[in-house]
Amino acid sequence: MSTNTIPLSPFESKARIHAHIGFFAFVFGLPVGILIARYLRTFINHWFWPHAIVNLVFVGPLVLTTFILGHQLVEVSEGPHFYDIHQRVGLALFLLYFLQVFLGIFIHFVKFPALAARMPGGRNPQNYLHGLLGLVIVLLGCWQSHYGLWHEWAFATGNIHPVTWHCKDFWLGIVVAFWTLYIIGLVFLRRQYRQEKLRRGNLKDEKHYQEVPLI
Repeated sequence: MSTNTIPLSPFESKARIHAHIGFFAFVFGLPVGILIARYLRTFINHWFWPHAIVNLVFVGPLVLTTFILGHQLVEVSEGPHFYDIHQRVGLALFLLYFLQVFLGIFIHFVKFPALAARMPGGRNPQNYLHGLLGLVIVLLGCWQSHYGLWHEWAFATGNIHPVTWHCKDFWLGIVVAFWTLYIIGLVFLRRQYRQEKLRRGNLKDEKHYQEVPLI
């Protein structure tokens, strides 16, 4: 009898849900939030809230659910927690995500004008750290989902129902699409810096106008 006719066990069903939610959190959701910031800020100033809503309201619950399901799967298997590379990277992604959220909130409310004036594009140093950390999280998430599809599923389930190549091809398509779109978006960096410089100049002029006493 073909193994494809055997129903998924409860463990496999939960593992599949864990994999799907983790994929939509780290390989789809976060990249969409990054692309929103990468492209919208090039053309308009009101890009922050779409970026924040996607990365916090949409992705946040997915990240939390992925971690909880992973923890439950280990409990069911009665194995030790964080004993293999997939589990340890999962914990790292969980912690890095919340560090990134905290950093994003910090950046929104705390500015260092003196330091920003010395940085490329006139932006605060923590802005560059936030952007770099976001890319690191997505890169690590891509690796984590790849490892899960190619190795962890077979190891944890006994590979009674192997991951199909349709799933693996879909993973590859999403990963290639994101990094291609992101690299293309870097072409607009000069336009972005020019627009941000113009906006800072307008704000400075407006502030100066408001501080001039009316005679």
